[in-house]
Amino acid sequence: MQMFQRRKDIVYVILAGIFITNAIVAELTGGKLIDVFGVPMSIGILPWPIVFITTDLINEYFGEKGVKKLSLITAGLIVYTFIILFFAIRIPSTGISSVSTEQFTAVFGQSQLIIVGSIAAFLVSQLIDVSIFHFVKNRTGNKMIWLRSTGSTVISQLFDSFIVLGIAFYLPGIMDAKTYIISGFTGYSVKLVIAVLMTPMIYLGHYLIKKYLAKDGE
Repeated sequence: MQMFQRRKDIVYVILAGIFITNAIVAELTGGKLIDVFGVPMSIGILPWPIVFITTDLINEYFGEKGVKKLSLITAGLIVYTFIILFFAIRIPSTGISSVSTEQFTAVFGQSQLIIVGSIAAFLVSQLIDVSIFHFVKNRTGNKMIWLRSTGSTVISQLFDSFIVLGIAFYLPGIMDAKTYIISGFTGYSVKLVIAVLMTPMIYLGHYLIKKYLAKDGE
């Protein structure tokens, strides 16, 4: 008996794998801040274009339930990742290790607020994204893919940008109100530009998936 009976099952597994991998990488790298036009911004933004694309493709082919279930599973795996890192940090390095405990902690020892903020922002933005996506799709049908894909990302990422910065940096006093607002809008602007630029990739993804599924008559 074959593990995957339909090509659509394979598509879901591939998209889910890409989605989960990039979401976890974004969380692991999110603690590093970089300078963008004089404004601090998390380097964790780098993998998010791939998350945008896979979210929209899963939305399109597997519906609202598919995205919500995957988002909850991913959030659970992110928590699991940080639990493993919690114990890994507290186990001392051996003398022959090329990475000392201090170095390991400096890279992976994110504060609890950064972890909480990242997970909260991820879940809230994903739920908003899927709701807006299907709200638009129910009114436009199969037309205007760009509108539901880019539109849902533009709105959901506004919440994502401010939630994670608010919990991780503003509430503990690391950022003042002015820096928080400027950093939030800077990160959001970068995501907005990326979302627009990635729109052709959404259409390419649709084309490849439809071509692949057509062999099963779907």
